[in-house]
Amino acid sequence: MISNIQFFPLNTVLFPGGYLPLRIFEVRYLDMVSESLRNQSPFGVCLITQGNEVGTPADFHEVGTFAHIVDWEKGDDGLLGITVQGGKRFRVLNKHIRKNNLQAGDVEVIDDRIEGELPVEHQLLSDLLRQIGEKFELDQLNEHEKYLDANWVGCRLAEVLPLELSDKQILLETNDPIQRLEQIQILLQSISVEEK
Repeated sequence: MISNIQFFPLNTVLFPGGYLPLRIFEVRYLDMVSESLRNQSPFGVCLITQGNEVGTPADFHEVGTFAHIVDWEKGDDGLLGITVQGGKRFRVLNKHIRKNNLQAGDVEVIDDRIEGELPVEHQLLSDLLRQIGEKFELDQLNEHEKYLDANWVGCRLAEVLPLELSDKQILLETNDPIQRLEQIQILLQSISVEEK
């Protein structure tokens, strides 16, 4: 168990290994970023279930991803811009609201040590990911040695495909990388059916 993790509820899903640019302007989240940088500690990104990103604290899914700040800058508009990289997944055990309206709590880390080579039957998914990376010139998809890693391929596809947030959350919560790829295959089939 890890205690006193700060939570950042968002209308997005952060996957392990993924990058997410954020603009920070609310005092509570400026406090969160300051504390995270000072202590070199991550905060937790969770998909909102009810509420908004700003204002009153929102409700959020109990499975989220640790966000590690890898870059920051002050924008021309005076706002703080940060880029985070997704770390391990976690499950929220409990949460409370601090005086500054920032939510924090205790989490348990979800073990992601399952590494597996991409099965031959899912090679087309790896090829699709590579094509997306080349077409849209996505720097985060340049790690060519990882195209045989089932976990990496599944997480990157879940990020870049135009899926519903609820589907992305289900993919995040899926522990088995092969099962995640199978779910993505099913979702791709439903997307192609809708387009016809």
